[in-house]
Amino acid sequence: MQSRRLFRPLWHSLTARASPRPPPASPILRFTQRSRPFSQTHIRWNNWPRPPHDTRNYNHDPHYRLSQAKPLITSERLRHVARSPSTHTVIVLSILGAVVFYFSNIQTVPVSGRRRFNCFSDETVEAASEAQVKRLIWEVERSGGRFLSDWDPRMAMVKRVMQRLIPVSGMEDSKWEIRVIDDPHTANAFVLPGGKVFVFSGLLPIARTEDGLATVLGHEIAHNLAGHVAERMSGQIGINILLYSLIFLTGGIAILGTQFIGGAILDFLFARPMGRMQESEADYIGLMMMAEACYDPREALGFWKRMERAQQGEPPEWMSTHPSNFNRIQKIGEWMPKALEKMHESDCKGTTAFADLFRRAMARGVLIE
Repeated sequence: MQSRRLFRPLWHSLTARASPRPPPASPILRFTQRSRPFSQTHIRWNNWPRPPHDTRNYNHDPHYRLSQAKPLITSERLRHVARSPSTHTVIVLSILGAVVFYFSNIQTVPVSGRRRFNCFSDETVEAASEAQVKRLIWEVERSGGRFLSDWDPRMAMVKRVMQRLIPVSGMEDSKWEIRVIDDPHTANAFVLPGGKVFVFSGLLPIARTEDGLATVLGHEIAHNLAGHVAERMSGQIGINILLYSLIFLTGGIAILGTQFIGGAILDFLFARPMGRMQESEADYIGLMMMAEACYDPREALGFWKRMERAQQGEPPEWMSTHPSNFNRIQKIGEWMPKALEKMHESDCKGTTAFADLFRRAMARGVLIE
């Protein structure tokens, strides 16, 4: 009995060692919610923000996606693009293409010898002016203005002058439309591309006669014959490219300053001087056209003198797109012998000798002697 008792612990120990061990527990972590004293909340294992209950639409939430969006343009991407050889190739080819395009559209104005850039055809300019005509008519009617009827003597006077100027304009195939705006306080007139004539009634007392009115209308028709509208449209291309290049180089920071200050500087340096040269060219062409239509060109001097008296307090010439009336009168006096010769040579039947000569010289890039 004692030996049995002595060996019993050993036997039990051997039995325990010999028995197989139970398999290890699964490595699945079991998180049990334990409560803390004096608290009704459960322990949280991290501080990560919990997604909304409806996780299926979470990634489709536009506010969430916008908050996680990355910037499209970064300084690193800009540096990479600027250093790329393909970017350098594109820049060089663009500059070469722009230079070729510019010089292939250079023209010489026959009456002044001025070199200019013009890339728009007459058809393109006429199509663009149609919207301007509709807008002008709408603005006159909206402001309570009205157009004179055909039976009005002022309208009849404008039509008589245009009947003699159209045959010598070189634009007899255009669809001419003549409108007189009843506005006695405005002394102005203009002819839009395509033969759209607008005259303010306030101009007629200053013109006084048909010869004086022919001075203004011949001048306005001359702008179309010389393609000045197309030239201004073409000039806007270069100005816009320069302004937007400055905006790009400044990173968009000085967008307002570049747009307004840069536009004003370019206007004074290029647009206004070019406008004064165009006006001077239109004065010469219009003078020859009215002389060819058998209107007395000497009446042009009287008209511009009356206009000078009516426009007291006009800005200095360098601030305007038009030459001063004094310089305009002086130039017309210099051209008067040529205009009188043209009037005496004319058969008063509406031949387009000068207009045809101008177009041929423009196509060949030579001056009119």
